[in-house]
Amino acid sequence: MINGRVVLQRFPAGGPRGSWPAEEFADRLRTQGQLAEVVMDLATDAFLVIVREAAPDPVA
Repeated sequence: MINGRVVLQRFPAGGPRGSWPAEEFADRLRTQGQLAEVVMDLATDAFLVIVREAAPDPVA
């Protein structure tokens, strides 16, 4: 987990021209109801497909 995010998959940034594997993977997850998004990890030169962790409910 990175800053309240769960990394589901990593994709190298140097994919074939016209290919967007991270976006395609995230889109498939979104059609299944997950709130997946793609972010760039500059340190590793990779696209990450993530979901944000839900904030815990406050204890009453």
